[in-house]
Amino acid sequence: MPCPRLHPLCAALGLALAASPVLAAPAPEADDAGEKRRTLATIEVVGTVPQPASAEGSAAILDQAVLVSSRTLTVNEALRKVPGVTVRDEEGFGLRPNIGIRGSNPTRSTKVLLLEDGLPAMYAPYGDNASYYHAPIQRYERIEVLKGAGLLRFGPQTITGAINYITPTPPEEAAGHVQLSGGSRGYGALHAAVGGKGFELDLGHKQGDGARDNTALEQTDLFVKFQRQISEHHALTLRGNALREDSQVGYSGITDAEYRHFGREYYPFLDDLFDIERYAFSASHDWTPRPGLSLLTSAYYSQFERDWWRQASTTTDTQCGTAFRDARLSGQRVDPRSCNSTQGRLRNYYTWGVDTRLAWDRSLFGTPGNSELGLRWHEEKQIRYQVNGSSPAARSGTTVEDNLRTAEALAAFATTTFELGALKLSPSLRHEDIRFTRQNRLPGGLGGRDGLEETTWGLGAHWQASEELVLFASAHEGFAPPRVEDLIAGNGTSTTVDAEKSLNLELGLRTRWQGIDLEAVAFRNDFDNQVVVGSIAGGSTPLAQGETEYAGIEFSAGLNRGALARRSGEFYADLALTRLFTAEQRSVLRRVDNGQPANGSVAGNRLPYAPDLTTTFRAGYVEGAWDGSLEVQHVGRQWSDFANTLHPAANGDGQFGRIDSYAVWNATLNYEPEGKPWSGFLAVKNLTDREYIVDRTRGILFGNPRQVIAGLRYAW
Repeated sequence: MPCPRLHPLCAALGLALAASPVLAAPAPEADDAGEKRRTLATIEVVGTVPQPASAEGSAAILDQAVLVSSRTLTVNEALRKVPGVTVRDEEGFGLRPNIGIRGSNPTRSTKVLLLEDGLPAMYAPYGDNASYYHAPIQRYERIEVLKGAGLLRFGPQTITGAINYITPTPPEEAAGHVQLSGGSRGYGALHAAVGGKGFELDLGHKQGDGARDNTALEQTDLFVKFQRQISEHHALTLRGNALREDSQVGYSGITDAEYRHFGREYYPFLDDLFDIERYAFSASHDWTPRPGLSLLTSAYYSQFERDWWRQASTTTDTQCGTAFRDARLSGQRVDPRSCNSTQGRLRNYYTWGVDTRLAWDRSLFGTPGNSELGLRWHEEKQIRYQVNGSSPAARSGTTVEDNLRTAEALAAFATTTFELGALKLSPSLRHEDIRFTRQNRLPGGLGGRDGLEETTWGLGAHWQASEELVLFASAHEGFAPPRVEDLIAGNGTSTTVDAEKSLNLELGLRTRWQGIDLEAVAFRNDFDNQVVVGSIAGGSTPLAQGETEYAGIEFSAGLNRGALARRSGEFYADLALTRLFTAEQRSVLRRVDNGQPANGSVAGNRLPYAPDLTTTFRAGYVEGAWDGSLEVQHVGRQWSDFANTLHPAANGDGQFGRIDSYAVWNATLNYEPEGKPWSGFLAVKNLTDREYIVDRTRGILFGNPRQVIAGLRYAW
């Protein structure tokens, strides 16, 4: 694996890895916790509760107790509890996650890495790292957020952070539960799980009216998992998933005038349709020939089909004619059924790969430690159509786009840890070799191919200064490949777009003081090149790139974090705070197609959708069967464009203007009697019915109105 020329980490890694598993000194017997983790045949991303930070960088864990106690309904609610993470609502159910970390633009979660049990959860992480679906949050045991040099063990997005969703360990004894909930805005949900003898089946269904008019949402998710220690040295995990969504949801926001005249819930397009089918399977085998030596190999496959039929992609879309568009801009009520047109943006994605990781304990010159080598072969195929229909509810028509796009990637990493008393040092290297192709399959269409290679380094440090004080730091080169369509133009030629590259630094501490857990991290992400979001509504926002910089602090505090387990009459509280001091366009962000500034980009301006302050604070009291809490989630002001336009545009298209800060209050009351199989809850989301804008990318989108939900659960 090529190393950066003359880089000292190459020598350190080579020396450490030379102490191979065969030559390593005999390792001590593993403890029970270590044996249990290996038995699960699952890639370990972060570690254990409550000490997730390692020598590779900062991390956070949201466990089941927190998710259930706060009656978290969506991934957005959950991740706002983690410092450094920004999540933007869209349709009201969290089905289209928009996640950003440390200032990165959250649109379609393109700047983060999403994993499930350590394996890719995105349908095209190399060729089109966008997310248009999310499984029900209720089926996960915990959520891990990893930032820092530890990202080099995964990839290909290794800049800001990774979200890893952990599925439950199937029970050995027969067990299960059924939970029913319902509430305002037509909300209804079922979650059921049953298992035993290492097998579990999980079923989730939810439906409701979403955040605005003409937005009926419905999703069903089936997940199965089997785990077995098949012999003393071998363990097997099998996973399967089928997800279906059939929603009446559009793409466009609304104009400023539509908002003034008709209110936040207005949306006129009643025939839009969003249809998803996803199937996924993975198998993981863990071979542990002796304590301190293991080989974990996983094979995975997913198939994702998305049909999105819509009559408008933005508020300035002229699919229904310029008169229709102008009526929207002036705030007149429009009739989409008078428009004999609809467009089907149809996408099929097929992804498969093999990931293998060799880990061993070793001793080098009397210094204990451990090492890990990883190799992954990954392939993707995208089939993209656009079909133009001739009526408002058409589901067929003239094919105007037929594109085949592929990605092949071979990735390798190496990392080792030196344990020098209370100090641990972890150097890492990662290499990516990626090949893309694009073929226009319409008559006379052209095709092309291109690729790139990159080797990046990382170094982490972890110092146990005292029993209750940990200091940690990491530095690493970040990398993210461009999408297929960004690198290869429609005529088959290569563009001038580059991969994203950055230097990422962090320094933090974790301590405990009089029953309060505290963590503080300072970070800086310095981009030599960042590719800014360039695929909004079929390319209406041009692709651009340039130099950027992000810097800030993250702070978290927790009071009586064990109170939910003890249930002995205690107050508890949690705080997550991010202050993003810098999110700067260090150079003009220039369009790739013509070199001009993108949407008025100016060096020194703040980057869009990077709030200056985000805070989530939750406080509650638990005693016996009762648990009640109040939570506030605050998002600071942010810009919606590169020019930092203060007021909405003169034409009122809703796509420009500063987004003001807002705070949303949530309240929850749980009743869980000890020794009884049933429990119940009452939750109120957006308690004060706050009206607030969350997005102007395609026009104005608002956060969810107030919603009241009650539920019952029976477990055995």
